[in-house]
Amino acid sequence: MTAVDGDPAASETYDARALQDKWRARWQKETPFVADEDPADDRPRSFVVDMFAYPSGDLHMGHAEVYAIGDVIARYGFQRGRNVLHPIGWDSFGLPAENAAIRNGTHPAEWTYANIETQAESFRRYGVSTDWSRRLHTSDPDYYRWNQWLFLRFFERGLAYRKNGLVNWCPKDQTVLANEQVVQGLCERCHTPVVRRSLNQWYFKITEYAQRLLDDMDQLADGWPAEVLTMQRNWIGRSQGADVAFGIEGRDEPVTVFTTRPDTLFGATFFVVAADAPLADELCTPEHRAAFDAYRAQVAKLSDIDRQSTEREKTGVFLGRHAVNPVNGERMPIWAADYVLADYGHGAIMAVPAHDQRDLDFARTFDLPVRTVVDTGEPEPAGSGTATTGDGVLVNSGPLDGLGKDDAIARIIAILGERGTGTGTVNYRLRDWLISRQRFWGTPIPIIHCPDCGEVPVPDDQLPVVLPDDLAGADLAPKGISPLAAAESWVNVDCPACGGPAKRDTDTMDTFVDSSWYPWRYCSPGYDAGPFDSAKANKWGPVDQYIGGKEHAILHLLYARFFTKVLHDLGMLDFTEPFTRLLNQGQVINGGRAMSKSLGNGVDLGTEIDSYGVDAVRLTMIFSGPPEDDIDWADVSPAASLKFLNRAFRVMVEAGAASEPGTDPAAGDLALRKATHQAIDKVTAAVEIQRFNVAVARIMELVTAARKAIDSGPGAADPAVREAAESVAVMLSLVAPYVAEEGWERLGHTGTVAIGNWRPADPALLVRESVTCVVQVANKVRDKLEVAPDITADELEALALASAKAQAHIGDRTIRKVVVRAPKLVNIVVS
Repeated sequence: MTAVDGDPAASETYDARALQDKWRARWQKETPFVADEDPADDRPRSFVVDMFAYPSGDLHMGHAEVYAIGDVIARYGFQRGRNVLHPIGWDSFGLPAENAAIRNGTHPAEWTYANIETQAESFRRYGVSTDWSRRLHTSDPDYYRWNQWLFLRFFERGLAYRKNGLVNWCPKDQTVLANEQVVQGLCERCHTPVVRRSLNQWYFKITEYAQRLLDDMDQLADGWPAEVLTMQRNWIGRSQGADVAFGIEGRDEPVTVFTTRPDTLFGATFFVVAADAPLADELCTPEHRAAFDAYRAQVAKLSDIDRQSTEREKTGVFLGRHAVNPVNGERMPIWAADYVLADYGHGAIMAVPAHDQRDLDFARTFDLPVRTVVDTGEPEPAGSGTATTGDGVLVNSGPLDGLGKDDAIARIIAILGERGTGTGTVNYRLRDWLISRQRFWGTPIPIIHCPDCGEVPVPDDQLPVVLPDDLAGADLAPKGISPLAAAESWVNVDCPACGGPAKRDTDTMDTFVDSSWYPWRYCSPGYDAGPFDSAKANKWGPVDQYIGGKEHAILHLLYARFFTKVLHDLGMLDFTEPFTRLLNQGQVINGGRAMSKSLGNGVDLGTEIDSYGVDAVRLTMIFSGPPEDDIDWADVSPAASLKFLNRAFRVMVEAGAASEPGTDPAAGDLALRKATHQAIDKVTAAVEIQRFNVAVARIMELVTAARKAIDSGPGAADPAVREAAESVAVMLSLVAPYVAEEGWERLGHTGTVAIGNWRPADPALLVRESVTCVVQVANKVRDKLEVAPDITADELEALALASAKAQAHIGDRTIRKVVVRAPKLVNIVVS
């Protein structure tokens, strides 16, 4: 492919395909981007990680964006002389591979590793500055061995446990989902409505770290998007309040509820239990059993999102029992309802209808009493139908009357404490991480179930527990239980503790386990004494820059933060946060909509590269806007990028043909030298704040200045032209590596342009000797003055008023005021 833009000065055109073939082979042979592990290497280190790729076919436009952005950051580190670690890996377990194997009658590994090789080839073609010696695949036994090892360390610390509980169940994929994997009531992968089932499952106790996950966000305030931190805070959902024990008639043990407003206890008039909670089943009396069972079956069809909607009509059934309010002894009817969730707090609430809208709606539906206990000055809720949720002053509340909210909360907690019926506490919305999956293509859970010994860990020296190789195709079809249960020779084993007959656990781990610790494996990928060499992980970590999509703000990023804290507590890491800086790229869309084959607006990355070349596609991605913004491919022009690359290429070729490396630029054209150093200064500043599109714009301006100097100035042999051309090659290498390498070579240099060639701007050439000041009279430009950049406002006002052109337009009118914006503007306001 050859492109020409019609410039008569063109001496040679840019052949993208030829340069890609040439330099890709050179990079593969010379491996310039391998991180140095020499202890004597004292260069500043930079750890840059792009989020794991998933091997679902070839690279797409989203990959093209995120890896172009990550490569700019990594290459900038290489250019600035840093020891950069920029590895690559694949998150290669998961449902897409398993579903493909079922469709095709094959083993998931065939689909997975074929796609990995396809993507690896495309990554090399795309020119990413990757250290290929650290390549990882999470589906390799020598990787998931350490998932199992870490699971056992969590198990020993009580952070991995199994329990019966209500779980999110995807009927299509026939597996459970963590709360974070349910989006608006649908499976986040296949978009099937999720239902609730009671199953015995494995969990990681992330709630043990809830407060640390909140507190340690202070470390991230300067490096993470505020929006992501807010999303995580909201998901963790810290609430301060009280646990209150309510006696239950006919039950020996009280039931504890959590409330953020214990000051409103005197307004509690009924008690609500989540319909799907075991407590509701226990409390239901025989006379109400039929109605309750029918209602519970109805609730099972609803998602948590539906149940918590404020717009749904309230439903419920009376369970035939009463609770006793601990502050006034009143009997409160106990209802089962769908608007209370079994896994929030204790699965039960005290209902204060006057001051909670959902409680009020429920009370009005079932004609339950409403008692105001906080006077906010608003109409009575019982009559208005609107709950009053402000602070106000306590009324109808015995010893709390007349107190404000904060004082009333402190007083009632003290009273509850004295009576032994409550205590101040903190609750979190965050639930423990459900990691069990009833599918084949994942890490087997390393537990053996013995009828005598119970849950027995697989000994470390028997790891990894490798997936059986005799299941494929239809054997893997979802059955509601793990396909591994059918591999009898794999399941049936001797108990490691007593030697008796036992069975392996047949669930596999959530694939988010695989991606929660992988950066540290990059630091020592061949290490065999543990998941990673702690010394090397502590040398490189935490990750200096992490790049990936905002869709992982809650799922992956929260889990990775949790894992890092556990690894710190295990003595394996010196730090408690995995990623110092986080960059979330936008989406690549087309015509204002997400790309989709069904919409007919999909864009194939390979076709774009074949048409315009890798450099043009990368340049287009970077130049389209700030990295966090969406890119609408319908609004950008890789053809225009290719045209610019042609111009830049010819500048480098012509400068290289006209002069030799090492030419002293001091004797060159001063105006061009100033343009070059101002470009270096502005590009450096833009890259540092991750405004890469601005950096590209400044490089384009320098190419234009150099072209002008060649065509109508001192010519290509001028030393300033070589300096400009070399600077273009160095800076352009961040976004267009093929043309930059070729240009550098044509300029007479050996070795890669990509390593250690960034030049500092000469401060003397950044000084502007004069600035153009616009003089306005009545908001119209009447004169332009050349002034010193550091001129004072008083000096500039005097010069403007002395301007003959300004005076001619002032005439005999009165000067009302003079607005001065030194050094660039003076506006003389006249009557």
